[in-house]
Amino acid sequence: MRAEGSTRPAPAVPGARAPRRSVPYRRTGASRPSGPRRTQRGRQTRAAWLFLAPSLAALAVFVVWPMIQAAYLSFTDYNLMQAAHWIGLGNYRQLLDDPEAWNALENTLVYAVVSTPVSVVLALALALFLNRSMALRGFLRSAVFLPFVVSLGVVSIAWAFLLDPNIGLLSDWLSGVGLSTEQGWLEDPALAMPAVIAVGVWKNLGFYMVMYLAGLQGIPPELHDAARVDGASSWQRLRRVTWPLLTNQTMLITIMAAIGTLQAFDQIYVMTHGGPFFQTETLVVFTYRVGFERNEFGYAAAVSWVLLVLVFVLSMLQFGYFRRRAVTM
Repeated sequence: MRAEGSTRPAPAVPGARAPRRSVPYRRTGASRPSGPRRTQRGRQTRAAWLFLAPSLAALAVFVVWPMIQAAYLSFTDYNLMQAAHWIGLGNYRQLLDDPEAWNALENTLVYAVVSTPVSVVLALALALFLNRSMALRGFLRSAVFLPFVVSLGVVSIAWAFLLDPNIGLLSDWLSGVGLSTEQGWLEDPALAMPAVIAVGVWKNLGFYMVMYLAGLQGIPPELHDAARVDGASSWQRLRRVTWPLLTNQTMLITIMAAIGTLQAFDQIYVMTHGGPFFQTETLVVFTYRVGFERNEFGYAAAVSWVLLVLVFVLSMLQFGYFRRRAVTM
């Protein structure tokens, strides 16, 4: 018999489960870093901000602050001769009623609508051609990319001389095949814009080609081999394999080219100064003329903010597209 008050366990009953031992509760998930780790992470964060500080300071001084100043000036009648006076939306109402501003907007859109698809198509064609194994492939790639690293002002001066009707070598060659013009390419209202667009496309074509080359070299060759085994032609492989896999590059190049055309200034100002008869005057050239030639800095600031809104819309389209692609992939 068991003595009274004994603490010995009762005999196990056949078929009964043994009682579970209680286990202390532990919090799951990542534990908080210990003291030394938190200190090291804090030092790394402070070091990162110190490295970023010069760039952030330059960005604030040369980008953010001028944008804030331009936004304020767009609501004033500021010029260099007198202090700024608040006029509210007066500059924006003037912008809506100004035929010169609408002409500059039309020229800007024409430049963008023509230049962007031409740049995309030619860049893709050159990338497909120079992605194959051939002699002098490296030299040809460098030759196509070289104009992109040259100053746009220097390029514009060179093209202005080439297209000069009196001393231009290219103008003389074009006249030899029946494409001459009495006024000159840059002085003819019907030919000035095509000439400016051609220079802009030629200047940036190499950069877009390199972006397409990077995309082409990232496509697994097994996909093309499988399509070739299935009997797909070159056009079918391009349409069904290559082109869908270059969608991200195409979208990025299209947005970048469109934003670049909206900001076109250098080659237009150097080659035509916005002429002849304002046929090549874009919004940026119009802003320059209003601000520095007519001394209407408040009105020029309003025009620059309209251009900023256009660029911002295109940037948001690009951001939304790639964000949607990242979610669906």
